[in-house]
Amino acid sequence: MVFRNERKLFRIKSAKSGKEILSLNPPEAGVAVYDEKEWWSDDWDAREYGREYDFSRPFFDQFFELSRVVPRYSRDVLNMVNSDYSANAADLKNCYLLFNSNYSEDSSYGNAVDKSHFCFDNSHIQKCERCYESFWLANCYQTHFSSKCEDCQSVWFSKNLRGCSNCFGCVNLRGKNYCIFNKQYSKEDYIKKLESFSLHTFSGITAVKKTALDFWLKFPNKYIEGVKNLNSSGEYVTHSKNVHHGYLVREGEDLRYVQYVQLPPSKDLMDITVGGNGMELSYENATSGWGRVYNLKFCAECWPEVRDMEYSMFCTSSSNLFGCVGLHKKEFCILNRQYTKESFDQLKIKIIKHMDEMPYVDSRGRAYKYGEFFPPELSPFAYNQTIAIEHFPLTKEEAEKAGYRWQEPTRREYEITMTVDEIPDSIRDIREDILKEVIQCASCKRAYRLIRSELEFLKKEGIPAPRVCIDCRHDERISQRNKAIFYSRRCACSGQNSGNGAYKNTATHFHGPNQCLNEFKTSYAPDRPEIVYCEACYNSEVV
Repeated sequence: MVFRNERKLFRIKSAKSGKEILSLNPPEAGVAVYDEKEWWSDDWDAREYGREYDFSRPFFDQFFELSRVVPRYSRDVLNMVNSDYSANAADLKNCYLLFNSNYSEDSSYGNAVDKSHFCFDNSHIQKCERCYESFWLANCYQTHFSSKCEDCQSVWFSKNLRGCSNCFGCVNLRGKNYCIFNKQYSKEDYIKKLESFSLHTFSGITAVKKTALDFWLKFPNKYIEGVKNLNSSGEYVTHSKNVHHGYLVREGEDLRYVQYVQLPPSKDLMDITVGGNGMELSYENATSGWGRVYNLKFCAECWPEVRDMEYSMFCTSSSNLFGCVGLHKKEFCILNRQYTKESFDQLKIKIIKHMDEMPYVDSRGRAYKYGEFFPPELSPFAYNQTIAIEHFPLTKEEAEKAGYRWQEPTRREYEITMTVDEIPDSIRDIREDILKEVIQCASCKRAYRLIRSELEFLKKEGIPAPRVCIDCRHDERISQRNKAIFYSRRCACSGQNSGNGAYKNTATHFHGPNQCLNEFKTSYAPDRPEIVYCEACYNSEVV
């Protein structure tokens, strides 16, 4: 995870043209970065940086030196149209500040937004349209401020709905219409009740938001968030088969200890963090994949159409590489130097043996032999610039003690022209001239702005303008996301009620009036307030 900067962009100078560009690599990283078009051009060859292997030094020392001088691309993007401020993305059109996202259009402010259209401020959604401030949606339309919903439309402040429409503040419903806080209404009464919430105002949204979140806590959660899985475990695993301890996985098969593998197909993978579609038979990789990808080991940022590679970074459309950086359409190279197939095979065997005999030892005395991923010291990112801190929060002191770098952010100062108390309460009263304002975030006090497409979306959906910046909105949104840490727990069903008495069962369970004895691994920590049921008890309550 410390090799993955998902959504922080920096202004730096291109090592090729000298022009100012946006990059995922911070200026203090000390690496050479080309603009995306410059990197993909055919007027340079990364083999120019090739060198002979030195058996008097550890492999990772030599690879680290190579990785700092070979240019890398700036934003990690492919096939982008009018989406210059997005990164870690492919096939986006008219998108702004969208990260780890693919095949989407006319969307802004989000991460893991795939195959979606006209969506703003979302995380981990797929095949959605006109959705706002939601988390883990699939096939949803006009679903706002909601979590873990599938095949829904016109839904507000709801959680764990399937096939529902026109629902507000609901939990665990299936195939329902016109429900408010799980109570059935007629269409006419539903519309009247919804109007009474004044959802077009910030005060109205604020009032119902806390009520909805408190209501969510009164209902059981299944120990694993997943739909249509076979023999699978983990969290946020859906439509998958034989996935063991997966995290954020869609349509995967035969996967073990993988995270962020959300674009199918993915098959026969182990220990992968951020894998692209079409990845197969690969081990210990970060941010690699896309297209036909086969037999990758210990690689980072290698895509697309790559196979039979080890210990390489930023290599594309290549095969049979070992310890290479930035190669495109090449094969049989070691440390970017070209070899014949026979000499490549022979030298590779010798290097693997040498890695075991002379391991790299990091600053904390940890030895890295063949079979280990890159040492964290080789990452161009500080710990607090990566997704690691979202899942394993550390202070600066804790991170540095563990051997990670820490970089205090440098902020650009903007002249604030509007505070949030000056924003009209209702979206209906906001004029277009707000687009000229620099607004101070109500939370972190940093500056943010509204963009034209965002304002058009908010007016069309009748949603008030946000009072906090995009980073604070992101943090709040992913706070709903359980971390990739699993705990041993017992089902909270005590027979007729949940163990804390907050929920009364609506059906007779297989264990009758007695405490359910089922145990499981779950990402819900024991001290969390949510009610956690085993699958059998949960399914008895959700029909």
